[in-house]
Amino acid sequence: MKAIKIGAPGGLDHLELVNMPEPEAPVAGEIRVRLHASSLNYHDYRVVSGANSKNVGRIPMADGAGVVEAVADGVAEFAVGDNVVSTFFPTWLDGRPDVGDFSTVPGDGVDGYAREAVVRPASWFTKAPQGYSHTEAATLTTAGLTAWRALVADGGLKAGDSVLILGTGGVSIFALQFAKIMGATVIITSSSDEKLERVRAIGADHTINYKAEPKWDNAVRGITDGRGVDHVIELGGPATLPQSIAAVRVGGHISLIGTLTGLSGEIPTAAIMIKHVRLQGLIVGNRRQQHDMVRAIETTGVKPIIDRTFGLEALAEAFRYQESGKHLGKICLEF
Repeated sequence: MKAIKIGAPGGLDHLELVNMPEPEAPVAGEIRVRLHASSLNYHDYRVVSGANSKNVGRIPMADGAGVVEAVADGVAEFAVGDNVVSTFFPTWLDGRPDVGDFSTVPGDGVDGYAREAVVRPASWFTKAPQGYSHTEAATLTTAGLTAWRALVADGGLKAGDSVLILGTGGVSIFALQFAKIMGATVIITSSSDEKLERVRAIGADHTINYKAEPKWDNAVRGITDGRGVDHVIELGGPATLPQSIAAVRVGGHISLIGTLTGLSGEIPTAAIMIKHVRLQGLIVGNRRQQHDMVRAIETTGVKPIIDRTFGLEALAEAFRYQESGKHLGKICLEF
């Protein structure tokens, strides 16, 4: 079977297409999955783009979707022919977070899904939504579940709430879609008028070009008649978090998901305290939350926005396209 490995010394120029033996038959509790798709995330980019000796030889990609082709004893949840999608934290099945690193994450701590087949414990997958292609399903593992957890599992989103979303990447577009099916009002930011026009077509109620309006927190308060939004999907990190705190309502909820502007910075702690803000850091979610998301998708018919697809052998090209920032929604691999 074909696979991609990170060659020495790492970096996009050293992603290698290799031939590997087909995986052996699954043993008790395992399934064998013929993989057909993956999708790119910023976490994957950080793994493959840097020169890090610990990643040399690793098969990257956290997201994987395909079809079950063998089931071992002790597996009742899946049958041969089921379409499945991987989970980001394979050992975090339910409840509160019990992982604080990436040691179990496919494509980082363990080999991932940039390959044509895999044998793994059945609990490492859930069923894909009915009616989804493998490519569509592959967008759910990281981006889809992150948005779902932020708004629904952690945020308790309800009809009539207002949501501010920063950016137009994979997590942001899923957050827009989930917020709209829940009956929320959505404000979304971008530096591109073209992208803002496209998100209005997807359902965004209000858009802000943050280059044209650098004090976008004032614009948010204006849209909400001075109240502020109920929820913020915060992907920028230290450079944008102060404005997100200013834009959220008293008692509001901020999901800190990304650190695109840096890993640390000054935070207006007094404003968080005075406004009773709930600031929740999060990375993806657990298997139970993924089950819940899949059921919601099947009920509502939400489909991911896929910007562009590449073949497995073109993974480096796909990441360079991600680097360009030209995409809206998800970039995927099909194989």
